[in-house]
Amino acid sequence: MNARSPTLPPTPPGAPRRWKPTPLITGTAALHVGAATAVGAHPAAWPWAVGGVAASHLVLSAAGLWPRSAWLGPNWTRLPDGTDRRIALTIDDGPNPEITPRVLDLLDRYGARATFFCIGERARAHPKCVEAIVARGHAVENHSQRHWHTFSLSGPGALRREIDAAQRTLTDIAGTRPLFFRAPAGLRNPFLEPVLCELGLQLASWTRRGFDTRTRDAGTIAHRLLHGLAPRDILLIHDGHPALDARGEPVVLDVLPRVLRAAADAQLGWTTLRAALAPAAAPAGPSGAI
Repeated sequence: MNARSPTLPPTPPGAPRRWKPTPLITGTAALHVGAATAVGAHPAAWPWAVGGVAASHLVLSAAGLWPRSAWLGPNWTRLPDGTDRRIALTIDDGPNPEITPRVLDLLDRYGARATFFCIGERARAHPKCVEAIVARGHAVENHSQRHWHTFSLSGPGALRREIDAAQRTLTDIAGTRPLFFRAPAGLRNPFLEPVLCELGLQLASWTRRGFDTRTRDAGTIAHRLLHGLAPRDILLIHDGHPALDARGEPVVLDVLPRVLRAAADAQLGWTTLRAALAPAAAPAGPSGAI
């Protein structure tokens, strides 16, 4: 199944919603029941039953390892319909007191608005950065409390505690409750979507990313972000854990002006993800903020 464009939720943004298992999850559950029934009726069939169950777990794992998949639940890989000529810039892993203020200055220079997926512990350590993000017209969303690399291996209880802790942290500092969640590294498991439904959060990934935490060449990163750039794209860069260029400078500070100029040249407007929930209420300028 290919990742699909998002459908606007029927419930108000931020409200808990009923979890609806995807066909993959429903099919996997049915396969487990069928395997157990088959072994009960015909014990000699156990190798086939075990093989089928193992194969289903491999597919679930693959879905969780593919950040842009919609196999485990709704996933924003592009902006919704109705956001014509708009794109979204998402900035992960901050705040970073050395980089985030400089990123904000660049965004101001081009009149752009961005969505910052902040880590709760970093926000607690640098609250002034979060306050500046909000004061300058950008959105703060949930990127987990601790950004554990083992996040996708967690059970439902651990996922809920981690995400809810970030919700409370970011709400306290930013003054606005996050509406979106992005998993650390984009990796997840089937337990995540029910937790997001309970907490009133929408999963968001991206259309294209620059790998700017690993690549040191700004031209290469910019090409990854801009090649095929189109309306409704969601771009991913980082103000936290940045790669450094040959001069020892965070490469994102060289990449970002290139991206902002390219959007202006293409007459594309910037929007935050939360503004895209109600695009009709947020008219776009050709290359400015929304």
